[in-house]
Amino acid sequence: MVFEGFSVGMMAANCYIIGCEETKEACVIDPGDEDKKILSKLEKHGLNCRYIILTHGHVDHIGALGDVQKATGAKVLIHKDDADMLTSPGKNLSSLMGGRLQFAAPDRELTDGDIIKVGKIKLEVIHTPGHTPGGICLKVDHFLITGDTLFAGSVGRSDFPGGSHEQLIASIKNKLLRFPDDTMVFPGHGPESNIGSEKQSNPFL
Repeated sequence: MVFEGFSVGMMAANCYIIGCEETKEACVIDPGDEDKKILSKLEKHGLNCRYIILTHGHVDHIGALGDVQKATGAKVLIHKDDADMLTSPGKNLSSLMGGRLQFAAPDRELTDGDIIKVGKIKLEVIHTPGHTPGGICLKVDHFLITGDTLFAGSVGRSDFPGGSHEQLIASIKNKLLRFPDDTMVFPGHGPESNIGSEKQSNPFL
């Protein structure tokens, strides 16, 4: 499996590329900015992007969506409860930053427990509302991509429209902390961690 994470944009959101070495199919997770950087990573690995998967619909995670989709022809996937954020600059918060990000409706609306197949790789969708109503994490092999739900030593904000701190903490405790301690955590911002470290030292948990 090809796996690469890197930060993009002024808000340093983490974008991830996951690819099947056998089929060369790939997905891009959270193309927040810098489309040329994302496309060059795909080219470096010789991958064809089949899906663009969004952990949630905020501007810093979807900024390069249109350009990456146009270049690759990939299908756009987002949880059903965040789908309207793609079409609303107000809901995706781009209007607060002087922009107007507005895209077409997603190709597929995700729900909890969905399996996304990328070549021979399977990604499990875990619905973790709290940062946004349709926030998701993705379980792949022995690691989790947690978007803005869980960070190393912190948790996502819940003061944006549709956010709920109580819901966020419940999502983390009930759905993420059940995984083994050595499960790696790759968040939407900042460095990686693991479930054991967050159980022991995350002050929000």
